[in-house]
Amino acid sequence: MSQDVIIEQVVSIEGIQAELANLLVQVVEDGASIGFLPPLGESMAVRYWQQVLATDVILWVARIDDRIVGSVQLHLCGKANGLHRAEIAKLMTSPDYRRRGIGRQLMQEAEDRARQEGRSLLVLDTREGDPSNRLYSSMGYIEAGRIPGYARSASGELDATILYYKELG
Repeated sequence: MSQDVIIEQVVSIEGIQAELANLLVQVVEDGASIGFLPPLGESMAVRYWQQVLATDVILWVARIDDRIVGSVQLHLCGKANGLHRAEIAKLMTSPDYRRRGIGRQLMQEAEDRARQEGRSLLVLDTREGDPSNRLYSSMGYIEAGRIPGYARSASGELDATILYYKELG
């Protein structure tokens, strides 16, 4: 069994929507704050993935042994005053594959593509206290601020979100 991580861009979810839905359900059940609350049904997860791909959204998956173990999205701003920026969204790593550098590899792929697209500024947000904060900081993202009470957690509490940015060189 190889443990090599393969990052690939997704141009169609046909044939992989069940795997993507499973990934989303796993990370939400594990407590990820990515817009959903547990329990997340498979049908809702499939519906989410069916509407993700668009001309301004680039999606990558990470695979190990041909199994999807992570994903990330790059949302390209299409507004006239924002053609220099993009947003990183929905970075996910399967709970069974965390702490192996998969999130970092997905982020690097998104950053590289942003540069190719002529983007000089990346933005993202994540829940305060989540492990992803360490990843973003270690990759040179700068905390721009916090918004209290931004997202509801599974417990019903309102959690703060932290906004980050990175200027690409």
